Amino acid sequence: MDYSKSGGAKQSKNAPAHTEHNAKGTDKNPYGKAAPKAELLARMKAAAAAKKD
Repeated sequence: MDYSKSGGAKQSKNAPAHTEHNAKGTDKNPYGKAAPKAELLARMKAAAAAKKD
């Protein structure tokens, strides 16, 4: 009996397992646009203050 012919088809090896929620080119993370450092610091401070309370 030829066991190599039994079972389901193999998955493609070149495709990613899933898509990232913040992948480049999406609405949340468009191409060629880096978030300003001041905006990042403001978000970090707000998160730290929210966690502190």
